[in-house]
Amino acid sequence: MSPELISILVLAVVFVIATTRSINMGALAFAAAFAVGTLVADLDADGIFAGFPGDLFVVLVGVTYLFAIARSNGTTDWLVHASVRLVRGRVALIPWVMFALTGALTAIGAVSPAAVAIVAPIALSFAARYGISPLLMGAMVVHGAQGGGFSPISIYGSIVNGIVEREKLPGNEVTLFLASLIVNLVIAAVVFVACGGLRLWRQGSVTEADGGALKGRGELRDQPQPTGTGTTAAPGSHPSPTTTATATREATPAPTTALPLTPPRIATLLSLVALVVAVLVLDLDAGLTAITLAVVLSAIWPDDSRKAVGEIAWPTVLLICGVLTYVGVLDEMGTITWAGEGVGGIGVPLLAAVLLCYIGAIVSAFASSVGIMGALIPLAVPFLAQGEIGAVGMVAALAVSATVVDVSPFSTNGALVLAAAPDVDRERFFRQLMVYGGIVVAVVPAVVWLLMVVPGWG
Repeated sequence: MSPELISILVLAVVFVIATTRSINMGALAFAAAFAVGTLVADLDADGIFAGFPGDLFVVLVGVTYLFAIARSNGTTDWLVHASVRLVRGRVALIPWVMFALTGALTAIGAVSPAAVAIVAPIALSFAARYGISPLLMGAMVVHGAQGGGFSPISIYGSIVNGIVEREKLPGNEVTLFLASLIVNLVIAAVVFVACGGLRLWRQGSVTEADGGALKGRGELRDQPQPTGTGTTAAPGSHPSPTTTATATREATPAPTTALPLTPPRIATLLSLVALVVAVLVLDLDAGLTAITLAVVLSAIWPDDSRKAVGEIAWPTVLLICGVLTYVGVLDEMGTITWAGEGVGGIGVPLLAAVLLCYIGAIVSAFASSVGIMGALIPLAVPFLAQGEIGAVGMVAALAVSATVVDVSPFSTNGALVLAAAPDVDRERFFRQLMVYGGIVVAVVPAVVWLLMVVPGWG
């Protein structure tokens, strides 16, 4: 059995054990990275740790630390009320506002994880306050980021168009952008309907007079709460922590006036603005900037910030860093390249195309989307040169397949959504994101292949 195949089988075993034994998958992945790296790939400790995502570790810690402070001093509550006023009380519009906001940020040049890091904590705080499915809100944020991610002036768009030019392939910047935008917009609409978006429309609006409580909220307390996957809890079942927290918030009288802007809240809002400027304008690292701002706020108002360190999503940090370290071992030992070259050697171009789309989706669910596109587009060059498949459609299909799966909890964007969600059963939310990510991986590559590759665009 080849080392590459062994490494893939070990990854499958890690998933099975973590699912059946309720062990943190990140801890298992670290152990697997050590075993496979040492015994199979002949890597030393430096080689194993080469795949440790230090930048993602700092982003997860820094962003969740900063927004834990924002939650403790009431800044996120103030932002939620401001968002309600912005859409004139129509709560159902908020997920689409978040979709448009992250899409606009990535379209004008923000890195996708940076846009998600900025928007997701605010969006998910709103979801927790108004009983919106966190899966719905998280998916809208991530798909919004990916929808705008391939504009001609965006990071992803510039990289992919550069690869196409370097490989001397025909390209179309507008087609690439519209393909990603339309696919993510359609997926967002499906998720909106499946996860209770229509229910939000029927519930009406919120007003200042009822203090930000949904009209008809008393009726909602007598109904099963949404689970985040479009289903409701079975009668007689025990409520999850998410449902309990929602019921507690609903039973608590809402304030009758707008939240005041206290000095800690003003300082926190300025810190959030500084984070946006630092990331989007000054091109500074989002994680390092966020943790620096959090430390400054903690030093000035220690009472508000005392519990914030404990609210950093440490289990999520362990999970993501462990899995990505193992994926790094797979990369070091050539497993990903091995799989891609095996597919590229298939003599049937259309079959090779759909398999490359699936490889891009599966690997990107755990690793860098840009890195995967950079590796797979050159692998497609030999059969694109035969003229049986249009290069424009193939590149667009690969780009969409490799990025639409970033809602997976193992990707940077999905990890940020998981870490940013307050008042949820985090293990349950992780499973929801994993199932949803699996559905996207299984369905979207085949659909984009059918729509973009089979017709022979370009």
